[in-house]
Amino acid sequence: MNHFLAVSLVVVSSVLAGCATHPLPESRPYTAEETKQLALEALSRRGLSFDEYQQQRAALTGQPHKTFDFDHQGEMNAERNVALRGRPS
Repeated sequence: MNHFLAVSLVVVSSVLAGCATHPLPESRPYTAEETKQLALEALSRRGLSFDEYQQQRAALTGQPHKTFDFDHQGEMNAERNVALRGRPS
């Protein structure tokens, strides 16, 4: 009888302890900002080209896609003293 009483006491106390624990933070739903941040982090890990990354990032953030291109101003050499019009050198 004592063995049955001890086992039932352990079972009842473990069930009550399990019901009294707080839910884990992972069980709550993500907010919209957290979902967006997770999507941006996953996007950065995908190894896309720069243009593909910028297109998909613009789609996720809801911002217009900015195109990046060369400015056709030429390169400057630090060893040459060349003054470009309208730009300090």
